[in-house]
Amino acid sequence: MTQHRRRAARLLATSAVVALAATACSQGSASNDDPTEAEGSGDAQTTITYMNFSSNGGNEENLALVVDAFEADNPGITVDVETFPYDDYFTVLQTAVAGGTEADVFELNYENFVTYALNGSLAPLEGVDEAAYKPSLLEAFQVDGTQFGLPESFSNVVLFYNADLFEAAGVEPPTADWTWEDESAAAQALTDTAAGTWGDYQPISFHEFYKVLAQNGGEFLNEDRTEATFASPEGIEAAQWLVEKSGTVMPTTADGAGTPDFDTNLFTSGQLAMWHTGIWMFGPLADVDFAWDIAVEPGNTENASAMFSNTAVVSARSANTEAAQAWAEYLTSSDAMVQMRLDTGWELPPVADESLLAPYLEQTPPTNRQAVFDSLDAIVLPPAIESQTEMQDIVTEELTEAAAGRKTVEEALTSAQERVTALL
Repeated sequence: MTQHRRRAARLLATSAVVALAATACSQGSASNDDPTEAEGSGDAQTTITYMNFSSNGGNEENLALVVDAFEADNPGITVDVETFPYDDYFTVLQTAVAGGTEADVFELNYENFVTYALNGSLAPLEGVDEAAYKPSLLEAFQVDGTQFGLPESFSNVVLFYNADLFEAAGVEPPTADWTWEDESAAAQALTDTAAGTWGDYQPISFHEFYKVLAQNGGEFLNEDRTEATFASPEGIEAAQWLVEKSGTVMPTTADGAGTPDFDTNLFTSGQLAMWHTGIWMFGPLADVDFAWDIAVEPGNTENASAMFSNTAVVSARSANTEAAQAWAEYLTSSDAMVQMRLDTGWELPPVADESLLAPYLEQTPPTNRQAVFDSLDAIVLPPAIESQTEMQDIVTEELTEAAAGRKTVEEALTSAQERVTALL
């Protein structure tokens, strides 16, 4: 287990339990305790419910393909799917859990997984074929070695680069061995403000800060999670790495940085040499008129890549846990799921067998799609607390103050650390 996997496991094992508040919204889930549908009832059909948000808005039919394949392979089990928009989903879920009417299997993002895993809402998953999954993805949904969720899919952040700009400037393109120093040197060489060309773009935000903090060997919270610790020498250096780009190798807020789609338009217009963003941009970049590729993001003292993954979990109150776990495993590791995701481009399957992913690796651009999977060798997960949104806003706000020159980096981080500690 790498340092960052240990960090993720410790985060889960020591997070404070967050109480689930009931709301007035109703969820309408099918009952999961009907004795006529329970396991062990002879030849009766077992019906389980699956509640999710990720298929909403265009992937409902793709999910239905996997459901149909599962039911064909498991003729004694029927899966009823409930899909809600992301903006409503967690309110609906809180109400359902508070009322004891949650689905047998439901979907969580990582930040919410921490809460539900530690408050007793989830059933432990036993007998999972661990070899089927990428280890770092599987470990993200463990608590003290117990599996409480299975990764449904993943996406991550890599370093995109304009290969034509690198070649024209005579600069060697990024490799997996690059460090911050290499990236900084290339960014300076590739920046031509007179021509409107910038060397680098990395948002100055919470989501980038916790990652570069890890790339510099720093910790966001102390071990028992009672204090924020990111205003350390490692944290100050990491924040400086982000902030010092603004106005030197990266546009400032006044230039438009931070406005919707500004970075996308800058890269697609051929005016940006390097860009820290997610693999979900492969599709939108397919038809640009210049050569581009990707690399694993550089680190400083170590590598650390941001990974985004949703998980399928089984309710601790499900009357059909065996059938529910069978569906969760099929949804996350079956050949039918892998084929559906590769055919539709609906995120990437979390499977360990890269031979199954050969069709994906053979697609271009980018040529170096292997970097997507290499990035999973050293991942960092976001710190998760009860007041998640407030914490994220505080860090972004203070870093923005530093980028604008209204505070020093040390002042901004110290203030952010005090404010986040107060949330704990």
